[in-house]
Amino acid sequence: MSQEDTPGAPSRPPQAVRVVDAEVLVRMTISAYLRDCGYRVVEAASAEEALAVLQQTELVVDAVLVDMDLPGSMDGFGLAQWVREHREGLNVILAGTPARAAERAADLCEKGPDLARPYEPRVVVDRIQRLLAERDKSGDAAAN
Repeated sequence: MSQEDTPGAPSRPPQAVRVVDAEVLVRMTISAYLRDCGYRVVEAASAEEALAVLQQTELVVDAVLVDMDLPGSMDGFGLAQWVREHREGLNVILAGTPARAAERAADLCEKGPDLARPYEPRVVVDRIQRLLAERDKSGDAAAN
């Protein structure tokens, strides 16, 4: 029986997802869906906005969903690279078109984007759940 199943045990706070997408309608739609699924969501329209939160290491963020085509000085690939270098263990889900991914994927990782846009909301939730479960599993194994 997990702590969550124990009567009277404190429930786990909702997991926090950072949604970074410049397109307001896309960002609002996926954010609303994630909230309906029980996630705590913080939105950002640019990498700079996302970094303002991500640089505060005392703030809990469990996953970042980022559009690879962000405008500004840093695109989604750059943000994913920053997260990998500065927030070990924080999962990043890149979303974008295959053509754009092919241009930049080799710079970041061997597998390219994790999701295609437009988002299929259930696929986003499934991907977040799998990443967080894998992280929790590897954290449990490391603790033993």
